[in-house]
Amino acid sequence: MELTVTQENFARALSAVGRVASTKTQLPILSNILLRTDGNRLLVAATNLEIATTQYIGAKIAKPGAITVPARLISEFVSSLPKGTIELKIVGENIHISSGKYHSIINGVIADDFPELPTINEANSVTYAINTEEFKQAVSQTIITASSDSTRPVLTGVYWHSHEGWIFLAATDGYRLSERRLVETKSEVAAIIPTQTLQEVLRTIVDDSDTIDVLFDETQVRFRINEAEIISRLVDGNFPDYRQLIPAKSDINAVMSKSDFTRVTKIAGLFARESGGSVTLTVDADAKSVSLHSIASELGENTSELDAEVDGDGQVTLNSRYLTEALGVLDAETISLSFSGKLSPIILKSTAKDTNYYHVIMPLKS
Repeated sequence: MELTVTQENFARALSAVGRVASTKTQLPILSNILLRTDGNRLLVAATNLEIATTQYIGAKIAKPGAITVPARLISEFVSSLPKGTIELKIVGENIHISSGKYHSIINGVIADDFPELPTINEANSVTYAINTEEFKQAVSQTIITASSDSTRPVLTGVYWHSHEGWIFLAATDGYRLSERRLVETKSEVAAIIPTQTLQEVLRTIVDDSDTIDVLFDETQVRFRINEAEIISRLVDGNFPDYRQLIPAKSDINAVMSKSDFTRVTKIAGLFARESGGSVTLTVDADAKSVSLHSIASELGENTSELDAEVDGDGQVTLNSRYLTEALGVLDAETISLSFSGKLSPIILKSTAKDTNYYHVIMPLKS
């Protein structure tokens, strides 16, 4: 293999795929990046056997070939080089890298030892082209409620599924739940995408990508963003019937400014650190207000309130971090908060008529 690439493109590709290369593995080859010519492009790829990510960059190819090289070393070396052209040349099992006055030899491993990159049969798959901004928002709004408990794998991902002509995303860790309506569909989909995969896709998105192509088969999902591809295994198992956890109606409702409620929640959270984040939320119909009360036994206590349009009176104890994270992803100026009593979950959503996002938080037993 002998070719020339630009430092900027090569460094960007190495950085993107290098995150997937695994250092904690019994297969040393998985800590390497695969470099392989493909027509007039260079394929840069890595896999940890759960996720495979590839990037294609333009290259001036004098001689085709392939090799694998240690991910961390080559990524850090190339990113340290000045902008300009880089010449790559394989000699034996080594790769010679030259750029201006910089010359290095990195010991590689033959590409034959690298695991075969996964593929998806497009003919037997379901494909969606999703607006990048919509995708980023939907994933960010649901990924925060996914579980990190590996003993319940089906909860460690985001559930993409078709329902009443739409694709919905849902995630829950047992303490909170989020659901986001995304795009219309005529196809049937039911797939749990690992959180790690979705985080990798978010990091791979670049400013000039308008759409993301998402493709599902029986066991895998593929994301294509410009010249980048990420293929991941799906989580095996059935996601719980989460819709039965969302209350159909609530006795107590409050509508308020999101920015005001966010400020009150953050302040209450400062005093709630010692008590596991516990804050008491009170809705008062006579005072037309919502208040949050928190106590730090050794430091003091706090009560903050804000004006709201209120229907009903009630009180519930919640985790302030869950509230703060929910408010952080709610895209609205005014929001509604609904619940039915001390032991009922609260629902947070935008007041917009066509709201596409619900966030449910279970109460703490005070």
